[in-house]
Amino acid sequence: MCSILALLDVPSGGVLGLRADALERSRRMRHRGPDWSGVYSDDRHLLVHERLAIVGVEGGAQPIVSADGQVALAVNGEIYNHRELESTVDHDFATGSDCEVILPLWRERGSSFLDDVNGIFAFVAVDRETGDWIVARDPIGVVPLYWGRDEHGVLHVASELKGIADVCREVAEFPPGHVWTSGSETPRRYHEPRWRDYAATEGVAPAPGMLRAAFEAAVTRQLMCDVPYGVLLSGGLDSSLVAACAVAHSRTRVESECGEEAWWPRVHSFAIGLDGSPDLAAARSAAEFLGTVHHELHFTLQEGLDALREVIWHLETYDVTTVRASTPMFLMARKIKATGVKMVLSGEGADEIFGGYLYFHRAPSAAEFHAETVRKLDQLHLFDCLRANKSMAAFGVEARVPFLDAEFLEVAMSFDAEHKRCADGRIEKHVLRAAFEGALPDDVLWRQKEQFSDGVGYAWIDSLRAHADANVTDGELERAVWRFPHNTPETKEAYLYREIFEGHYPGPHAAALVPGGKSIACSTPAALAWDASFAESADPSGRAVRGVHRDGY
Repeated sequence: MCSILALLDVPSGGVLGLRADALERSRRMRHRGPDWSGVYSDDRHLLVHERLAIVGVEGGAQPIVSADGQVALAVNGEIYNHRELESTVDHDFATGSDCEVILPLWRERGSSFLDDVNGIFAFVAVDRETGDWIVARDPIGVVPLYWGRDEHGVLHVASELKGIADVCREVAEFPPGHVWTSGSETPRRYHEPRWRDYAATEGVAPAPGMLRAAFEAAVTRQLMCDVPYGVLLSGGLDSSLVAACAVAHSRTRVESECGEEAWWPRVHSFAIGLDGSPDLAAARSAAEFLGTVHHELHFTLQEGLDALREVIWHLETYDVTTVRASTPMFLMARKIKATGVKMVLSGEGADEIFGGYLYFHRAPSAAEFHAETVRKLDQLHLFDCLRANKSMAAFGVEARVPFLDAEFLEVAMSFDAEHKRCADGRIEKHVLRAAFEGALPDDVLWRQKEQFSDGVGYAWIDSLRAHADANVTDGELERAVWRFPHNTPETKEAYLYREIFEGHYPGPHAAALVPGGKSIACSTPAALAWDASFAESADPSGRAVRGVHRDGY
């Protein structure tokens, strides 16, 4: 991951006076891009880029400026189908960057090209002569992006909240699947797939062979990399499938259309947990089967607790589930960085697409099951994508998510959710498991869901609760509504995270960016209506849903 900071609509002649401050604010995000810094400015715009070199290491520095000097671009992300897109434009490519293709696409097609891009991205491009600009973010929101205006009306855009929070009167998250162009008052949605509507999928049966081929193709695309890479391997279904596909397609180089031997043919896998955690044992088994170079990382409860304040500063959220799961991932990222690995593939998104969380067993109908998967995908940028991106980026490691590949999503979300339901005693994600029969040992392929914060060791959540009990008084929690009127914390654990967050990002605008509402084992609030017991025992931990097993309820 890289970071971008853009100042747009600057009053004429004002850019020079803002440059030093912009450089300092970009420096706060340099953990995302420790390899190089770049700056572009003209009379109305200022772009600052902190680079993590993954593709085109020797010649992909940003901001990228067109040969005639008219248009400049700063991107955080990867464009997986850049070769295909490059063949459609008239442009003399000056770098090896997969992102340079955005420049000619914008010049030739305006914003209409965005739905043709398969990648994870947040970018800003500007035109020196016309003063025009464009800001866009990928459809799922894998890559973070924020915006706000200062007291002079200057528009500030940044990869993380910390880049703009103290200079803008109001701040907001830039919505996924949206584009904003100069002359428009607000961003507009550019991505609206047909599968969002259950009626468009009703009656469509899945083709297991097509599902498997689409996912293998997604993983292969995302092996596009000029630096050492690895996979995050918890031993659960999702990460193990990613690892299996990566191992199967790691011998040849994607950037040469698989025509030459890969630069980094051995796949390194990484797992983290407390001593005796379920994930460590399962990951070890999967790694032995797949033949990865496996790294088993251990952490202690105290190491996790000591990291909380730094984790929340990087995450820019106080959501309980996200903090719980991100802390081990944050600790793992630091150790991954020490191995020289700069990119990892991760399994986020499968549970949202296929209804993998245990509460999905109680979905009352295929239509409601599908609606919940869409709601979950819509919120990934606030939870799992945020966790994976910012936990890894804290140490300059890029996380890629093949399950959220645009082409795979089109296949996996376009068949009737009746085939995904956990009816008749079927285990969650059974259609995905069946598609990969033989690719993994049965005890991995058919292992039931463990949420990451549970799987690293059940004592982790218990220790967080005990830590909060020791540091937040009963009186503080009783008076929480006065201190935190928005998203008032209802537990001491939630209060503790909110207090830490407010210390990093004071004021109501930052706090308002974090979603609220009750959840049962990571459900959306809407799914609480599926079972009367959900509202009574609402807790984000997977253990909140009792009695779910392969034979149903």
